[in-house]
Amino acid sequence: MPPKIIPFSAVRKNVYDTVKERQENIIGLRIQEARTRRGLSLAELSTLLAENGLTIQRQGIGKWEAGISVPNAYQLLALCDALRIEDGITFFTGNRELFGELDDVGLRKVEEYREDLIASGRYKRHKVERQNIINYIDMRVALLPASAGTGSFLDDELFETLRFPANTVPENADFGIRVQGDSMEPVYHDGQIVWVQQCETLRPGEVGIFMLDGEGFLKMYDEREPDEANIDAFVGSDGVLHPQPVLISYNENYGPRFVSPNSMFSIAGRVLN
Repeated sequence: MPPKIIPFSAVRKNVYDTVKERQENIIGLRIQEARTRRGLSLAELSTLLAENGLTIQRQGIGKWEAGISVPNAYQLLALCDALRIEDGITFFTGNRELFGELDDVGLRKVEEYREDLIASGRYKRHKVERQNIINYIDMRVALLPASAGTGSFLDDELFETLRFPANTVPENADFGIRVQGDSMEPVYHDGQIVWVQQCETLRPGEVGIFMLDGEGFLKMYDEREPDEANIDAFVGSDGVLHPQPVLISYNENYGPRFVSPNSMFSIAGRVLN
């Protein structure tokens, strides 16, 4: 008698339904559930993830929980560690049984086999002791963001002091500031903290923080020869023609900002990351 062929569809009747799970925002809800169970705020979870080398702002975690975006594989592993989730597959797929086709007797046999393997001592997982000691550093972070879009006022006195893993802060950084907007995508993202070295001059091609007519901007610095209408305004007292500063966005949907001769313009610092 020929062997009975079982249709593939019959074998896979408990297939993970990616579309359905995404529509119901299962991963986001599970993250929120685990965070709430541990009594963590979004900011506190952000700090825990930083200890695993993952820099993600509280706004980014909020987008995960709301289903606006999803963590990648490495971010998901860092979440499991920070939230003490041992069985990530079971937790994030709705606590489904890995052996859903087995009855109680079959499940008991699986557990007995598992215990036999552990008792043999031949298959124990070797735990790797974490030797790295995380050093922290206190850094000043501006309370108001530097716009990467339409611009927002930046007051030099409005800062808060936050603690960061030392290896995430560039050596020459003087302060941090949050990005607002999308005009510097895909390099700099809304809500990201960039680290700034205070300085008054930049070379063309460097990214900096600028004050322009009372607003703070994160842009790439460039220089252009002034047009005929403004040449006189850019000629110094020594008779030398100085270039016209231009602020450039990485996002091509935003045009360059030319600093006019009558603008109140200054450079706050050089972006290091």
